[in-house]
Amino acid sequence: FGLFAFTLTFLLSSTTQTLPIFIDERPILLRETSSGLYRLSSHILANTLVFLPYLLLIAIIYSVSLYFLVGLCPSWQAFAYFVLVIWIIIIMANSFVLFLSSLAPNYIAGTSLVTILLAAFFLFSGYFISKESLPKYWLFMYYFSMYRYALDALLINEYSCLLNKCLVWFGEGTVKSCLITGGDVLDKKGLHERQRWFNVYVLLGFFVLYRVLCFLVFLKRVSSSKR
Repeated sequence: FGLFAFTLTFLLSSTTQTLPIFIDERPILLRETSSGLYRLSSHILANTLVFLPYLLLIAIIYSVSLYFLVGLCPSWQAFAYFVLVIWIIIIMANSFVLFLSSLAPNYIAGTSLVTILLAAFFLFSGYFISKESLPKYWLFMYYFSMYRYALDALLINEYSCLLNKCLVWFGEGTVKSCLITGGDVLDKKGLHERQRWFNVYVLLGFFVLYRVLCFLVFLKRVSSSKR
């Protein structure tokens, strides 16, 4: 659990480094789209396509460095899924920062906004407080938390490989009984192997959602600048 939580925190927080780039580009984007040099949708699409291979390379390098070092599930399917999830997490975080850069008045405000929201998403991800322990009026944050779906995807990928493997033994010598298996870990978290792709689809949905929201915010700004 701790490894995956650290991975998510590291990956999502490191995307704030792109915030000053997006904020510096913003006045140029607004000026050029307002004057009709190119369409706003073309810029958003180009921005997406430019970052995809670069972020995929980062995901591969990070996964290769981490996966085998800590001894995660020794299966090429599990490793490929791990790389895919890491890549989607990074591009989703990139979209999240891009959206907030369209709202923030400056870099300092943008950094504060990103930090506060990421901390809130992490707090309500189910890592610190289970869904059952959350007050009902905070449940919406559990479902809107990017951390939750990413963490669930990584947990399912790892512990599905250990469904029948004993993780905790009780007793010594020949008199031992298994206390916890990988399947028990998933059951305790309310997870199942069939949810593997559901979490990926939700993360992709967040990626698209933040891009669309960014487009709408910039569209409003461009319309206002033309008046």
